[in-house]
Amino acid sequence: MNALGKTDVGLRRHENQDTFAVETIGKSVAAVVCDGMGGAEGGQIASTLAVETFLKELRALLREDMSVEQLRELASFCVAQANTAVYERALEDDCRGMGTTLVSAVAGEKGTVVCNVGDSRAYLIRGGEITRITHDHSVVQTLVESGNITAEEARTHPNRNLITRALGPEEHIECDVYDVTLGADERLLLCSDGLVVTATDEEMYEAVGRGDTPEESLEHLLELSKQRGAPDNVTAVLLYHE
Repeated sequence: MNALGKTDVGLRRHENQDTFAVETIGKSVAAVVCDGMGGAEGGQIASTLAVETFLKELRALLREDMSVEQLRELASFCVAQANTAVYERALEDDCRGMGTTLVSAVAGEKGTVVCNVGDSRAYLIRGGEITRITHDHSVVQTLVESGNITAEEARTHPNRNLITRALGPEEHIECDVYDVTLGADERLLLCSDGLVVTATDEEMYEAVGRGDTPEESLEHLLELSKQRGAPDNVTAVLLYHE
């Protein structure tokens, strides 16, 4: 298993508050994407701190013989620790109100586990189609589920940036956890909402498919967002078999 990621400030922002990291830990591979929020430098601080804390805890506790259930528990714990780190830093005067989304994947020998908080997403690219794995914690997702708007309307809704769950604002947070089976010719895509708001799932699938290599696929994804105006920071990470 391998992982590769790219990020871009976009065309309208002056700083990049997205942070991502990929890391090989023993025979496992971890990837995490965080999209920060908060005034001044708060968003960038929150996303960086969350990524660093998640990986620090993972390095300390990950074992190669872990079952999928143990991976689920460990990944959830790492998310909780990341939340604590951001929450405590946010109590300081210069960082009040900051927070971040998080989507992560930990691929061990016995399976892959995905976690998310907020509206950064994970997609599985398999068998000629793209399937969204994660569930957005957002105002528009709630509206879609209640039947008040369609999924297409959600992409341009004025409240599309309002999330209902994030790391940092609350002392304790619950993350969603998913088990994923990643086959030899399949790819797992993690991304911030800067990509999601500029392209449909099908367009993202086509962009990935145009790349002969994972790096080219990532370049196509970021270029797709830029072609649509890239109003926000854009980050994408691919997990794949070599």
